[in-house]
Amino acid sequence: MKTPLLPSLCATLVAALFPLFCCAQQPTRIPRYDGMTLVWHDEFDRDGAPDSARWIFEHGFVRNHELQWYQPQNARVLGGVLQITGRRERVPNPRYQPDSRDWRRQREFADYTSACLESRGRFDFLYGRLEVRARIPVAPGSWPAIWTLGNQGGWPAGGEVDVMEFYRVPPASMGIHHDQASNQRTLPIILANACWQGADGRDAWDTQRVPFTHFTDRDPQWASQFHTWRMDWTPQYISLYLDDELLNEIPTPQAAPQRPGNFNPFCTDRPGFGHFILLNLAIGSSGGDVDDTAFPLLYEIDYVRVYQPTSTTN
Repeated sequence: MKTPLLPSLCATLVAALFPLFCCAQQPTRIPRYDGMTLVWHDEFDRDGAPDSARWIFEHGFVRNHELQWYQPQNARVLGGVLQITGRRERVPNPRYQPDSRDWRRQREFADYTSACLESRGRFDFLYGRLEVRARIPVAPGSWPAIWTLGNQGGWPAGGEVDVMEFYRVPPASMGIHHDQASNQRTLPIILANACWQGADGRDAWDTQRVPFTHFTDRDPQWASQFHTWRMDWTPQYISLYLDDELLNEIPTPQAAPQRPGNFNPFCTDRPGFGHFILLNLAIGSSGGDVDDTAFPLLYEIDYVRVYQPTSTTN
């Protein structure tokens, strides 16, 4: 018997399209870890502005004499990825005061724009695992970061953890002589740091700076790929990883309070204390001299996930 053409075509189309619809409807598969529970995450699976229930934005000139003007419109979610874009564009500074001693007011214009997202007031945590999968811009002048700040005590008393920073330093600061640096004024590095308030009241640091060539010598295409940064935080240590390679392990007791009224921002039972998450792309300052031909700069984040020990979450 001859099979009717229309039902046959319909069956063929259904068979071909069914796997696509199934895949589109499946939720993102998030790994589980023994003894840990996923307590907060953003998979960036909804196009448009970042989820305001999870993130707030910084605005204007903020820190480190950086060149960029932070504004929300430089961050968007597209195709399952958060895109933070650094642009070369002139923006007037509404706080401009030519006679001010504050560098944030001295500048009449910003020549670059970018975005900084914070989970401040939306989510913070004490101990656990933070995972971020991202692809970072590495052009001269770019300074992408994944970091946390304490929600109490101010800076540096509240502590800071730099899960990832990329920027440039003079060769001499890495122990490299001028003739060995091929006449390069600065060298790119990956950093894994923690900061707290020292005995003199100033910021104290535990820093690990890894030459960028440590990664690109093994994989020349490293910068074109996504990579996973991780912080494992316990009362004893903060361990910082890049693609499962341990970059820095910071003993938390070294941040013990040295001044009356202070507390250890990495190991404390202080009520309500925790660290919130920041994702930002700075331009200039420690990022080095800016390469204007490299714009726009694109910093892409696939997901942010926080796990905590199941005994703690229960």
